[in-house]
Amino acid sequence: MVAQNSIVTVQRSNVVSEINSRELVPGDLLLIPPNGCMMSCDAVLVAGNCIVNESMLTGESVPVTKTPLPNPPGCNIPYSPDVHKRHTLFCGTQLIQTRYYGGEKVCAIVSRTGFETAKGELVRSILYPKNIGFKFYKDAIRFVMVLGCLAIVGLLYSIPVLLKNNAHVKDIIYKALDVITIAVPPALPAAMTVGTIYAQSRLKKAGIFCISPQRINMCGKLKLICFDKTGTLTEDGLDMLGVVPLQDDHFLPLIQHADELPRGPFLACMAACHSLTIIEGQITGDPLDLKMFEATKWILEEQGQDDTTKYGNMMPTVVKPTTTETYLQPNTEQLPYEIGIVRQFPFSSNLQRMSVITRTLGAKNMDVYVKGAPEMIASLCNKQTVPMDFHSTLQSYTQKGLRVIALAWRPLSQKVSWRRIQKLPRSEVENDLTFLGLLILQNMLKPQSTQVINQLREADIRTVMVTGDNMLTAISVARECGMIDPNSSVVLVTASPSSSTSPSTIEWSYDVPPQNKGMQIENGFPKQNLYQNQKLPAPSTNFHFAINGKSFAVIKNHFADVMPKIIQKGTVFSRMSPDQKRQLVEALQELGYGVGMCGDGANDCGALKSAHAGISLSEAEASVASPFTSSIPNISCVPIVIREGRAALVTSFGVFKYMALYSIIQFISVMILYWINSNLGDFQFLYVDLVITTTVAILMGYNGAYTHLVKKRPPGSLVSPIILISIILQILVQIIGQTTAYFLLFTQDWFEPLHPSQDADENILCPENTVIFIVSSFQYIIVAAAFSRGPPYRTPIWQNVWFLISLIVLCMYTAFMLFYPNYLSFLESFFQVYQLGPDHMKFCWIIFTVIIVNATLTFAIEWLMGKAFIKTFIKPCRKKNASKNIYKRIEKEIMNDPDWPPIGQVTTSNCVS
Repeated sequence: MVAQNSIVTVQRSNVVSEINSRELVPGDLLLIPPNGCMMSCDAVLVAGNCIVNESMLTGESVPVTKTPLPNPPGCNIPYSPDVHKRHTLFCGTQLIQTRYYGGEKVCAIVSRTGFETAKGELVRSILYPKNIGFKFYKDAIRFVMVLGCLAIVGLLYSIPVLLKNNAHVKDIIYKALDVITIAVPPALPAAMTVGTIYAQSRLKKAGIFCISPQRINMCGKLKLICFDKTGTLTEDGLDMLGVVPLQDDHFLPLIQHADELPRGPFLACMAACHSLTIIEGQITGDPLDLKMFEATKWILEEQGQDDTTKYGNMMPTVVKPTTTETYLQPNTEQLPYEIGIVRQFPFSSNLQRMSVITRTLGAKNMDVYVKGAPEMIASLCNKQTVPMDFHSTLQSYTQKGLRVIALAWRPLSQKVSWRRIQKLPRSEVENDLTFLGLLILQNMLKPQSTQVINQLREADIRTVMVTGDNMLTAISVARECGMIDPNSSVVLVTASPSSSTSPSTIEWSYDVPPQNKGMQIENGFPKQNLYQNQKLPAPSTNFHFAINGKSFAVIKNHFADVMPKIIQKGTVFSRMSPDQKRQLVEALQELGYGVGMCGDGANDCGALKSAHAGISLSEAEASVASPFTSSIPNISCVPIVIREGRAALVTSFGVFKYMALYSIIQFISVMILYWINSNLGDFQFLYVDLVITTTVAILMGYNGAYTHLVKKRPPGSLVSPIILISIILQILVQIIGQTTAYFLLFTQDWFEPLHPSQDADENILCPENTVIFIVSSFQYIIVAAAFSRGPPYRTPIWQNVWFLISLIVLCMYTAFMLFYPNYLSFLESFFQVYQLGPDHMKFCWIIFTVIIVNATLTFAIEWLMGKAFIKTFIKPCRKKNASKNIYKRIEKEIMNDPDWPPIGQVTTSNCVS
């Protein structure tokens, strides 16, 4: 994906030459080869048309038509890859077809190369992902700094103690430096990735792939999930329900079979207004376009359809009917009824429409056909052609969850020539249209969607829909899938921008259920007087905001004080552009939410990359645009990712606490032994660091994710009171355990204290060393078991078979070293362990009792820290007046204001443009 170069043809100073793509620079005129190619740079198409597969960048497997960059007179808009993406060939995309006019070649000007290209930015974002600012990682660094301070304290302690014991200068230096590596374990970063690695492996087995492993831990703190609608909550495919044409300024009833329509602009618009093409003998393109065209039962023909390697002169794509009675025009010459598509203005998410310019065989003029969002198309039409019942009819279909597309048309003047058509700006084409009618499609909800949404809501994870579809359609789908309870109110938020005479406004109105008849409609929404006598449900009752992209932009720019409340209570965000989806995700993050985003198309890429956890349902190469890519074609992957994130986060906490206690336990051991100029032996260190700690740290994270999502999320901060109290109490228990065992040794009649030698190596084999070594070895094993928590985030410890076996084996071997018989003298020479048993068996059992008590206290502390009453007990001590999460404060503010939102009223801003 990253390294790719080829031989390309460029024109420099009117000289055509072939060079390596690595030598391309911005400004080069690139000649696109007739047999297609893989783009090695970003380039602006200036001549000819191209059909491109952009799946590597966007995830959309549908080919995209690229047209030359328009250059209308007087246009001062600078080129931008984002604004003019329909005229830009992006690096890493595959050119499938190229076409040109007359003798002109297909040319593009190189705009960006290397890491500056869209592909380069994508690769760079993978290599250097943005800092997600997870509190756990910040706290881990702070805790390491605390351990560093502890190392300094140990350093200041060890030097005078060793000097007191007349230790060699070399030993003093070595031991002092040893304290640093003991207090701050070098293996800590590697150990903390164990849980993430195991979670990533489990996700892969479940068909979910992750390119940003550090995001897995963040999934454990997700509080809100944004869902795209089409292809995510609903099926990818659309079913053609029928058409609603006009007659005498009003809509006719739904006609199921569009091919039965009489010949005219409506049928011609359905047949011609699309971006379909023929690739390898198959009609390919947007699923909506495909369904619309198939409903007409017409034929599509284009040059080269029988030979996909033939790329040549631009000839119009031709559509024509198949039935005999409509194939011929009713005139004396009996010309075939064929429509040639002369120019396309591809669909734009921002413009919410597409259009084509066509010419009918034998006609003296050309025609413009436009289709798109009904509200957008109606705004471009001559008002006299839009029927009076437009809004009520649109509402009746969208409230049922149906996808509605509007069609429009206008004839062009006979003076408009072929050449002028190619230079005509879009704004001059898509205006003063004649409204034709509506196209009704059905987009079924995926069977898994309702179950998953209910599962997330039961886990107290908020769900939000962000879509480019119609608002009422989105509300219907939100109700159907369970995002909005059947008895919940939906408040429509409609904002209008300011003008020279009036400020920006927000209108608040209730959603009207489909069963309400005879309602008055104005601008697509019920009139305000319907709500003047109604009241919003009490604050304890749940209500949801629904808002469209235009209103979102107005509120963002002019109502900064209201915006957080809208975001907090918003559940349906419709007609949102790709950039607005990203803005919404970032706005939710600013409120303190851990935000996940689940989508499947190019429109979601920005939001997927901005979210804490973006999950793409696309299997195309655009998976690199999202941290997670699911081969599961529905949202059932979302709970899996959250469960694995919670398991990984809890594992990371457990491993971090274990490594911290491991270093402190060893630090305590060394500090005690330094007092008598002793230390742990080399093989004792090896046993602790390699056999115990490494084995435990690796296997500790092998617990799988728990099968159910619970409401309570795992902690995300190492400095939370519960975590700090747990660590402090555990440190005290381990100190008491070692010091108790050490001083109990002095109570034994047979014990003779060590007389330290100046050579530290001669002081290792002694009872003091052995007692500290044995007790500390058990402590490593005990805290590992105590920190390996199971439900509600991970499977129980006994299901982690290898970890359980390792704990049992390590306990048995360590106990064996405590009680070993006389004839196993190799332990004395190899591990430098003093023989306590069987001669001093009573003392061995005393030490073993200390270890049992140590284990009991360790497990008791962890058990208590997991109980709710501990938090209740600690809470008054924290003196926490307000929640640190902004969204909780906003929610409380809304609940305490029974008069907000002001239904039936208009909120006005203080500024006039």
